[in-house]
Amino acid sequence: MTYQSTTVAILLARLSGAQIGFCASSIREVLRSVTIAPLLGTPPIIEGAVNFRGRIVPVVNVRERLSLAALANAPDQFLVILEVNDRLIAVRVDDVEDVVEVPASELEAPRGVSPVVERLTGIAATASGALVIYDADAFLTQAEQDALDANGVVEP
Repeated sequence: MTYQSTTVAILLARLSGAQIGFCASSIREVLRSVTIAPLLGTPPIIEGAVNFRGRIVPVVNVRERLSLAALANAPDQFLVILEVNDRLIAVRVDDVEDVVEVPASELEAPRGVSPVVERLTGIAATASGALVIYDADAFLTQAEQDALDANGVVEP
């Protein structure tokens, strides 16, 4: 990913005890978790859907995607609403912490070949350790997007 500015705004969140990041440019909104309704006929990676300002937004089970232990939805968690490939998706995280500016020059490209590496925008060194920044566009495969479309979960 190439950045136009000298810094990149990153939302810091917690997931299963680890600090993770999302590029703020992909974030539409952050809200407290709400009831997630099941979506029948969708890929297993889809946890369900939420109503976001009158729109049906699929919730991607990011824990499953990253091979983390399952955790039930709870009201003290958060939904990060992301704009991904011209559609909105939500990811459920344990907590949101802050938005920080990371110098673009300090973002290292992910190395290696694995399903997790393919979902990374970069890694940045911070005072508290390495910050893994996830690529929101890579949370859904094309087949998963097609399955959502086939089940009527499309953007207006």
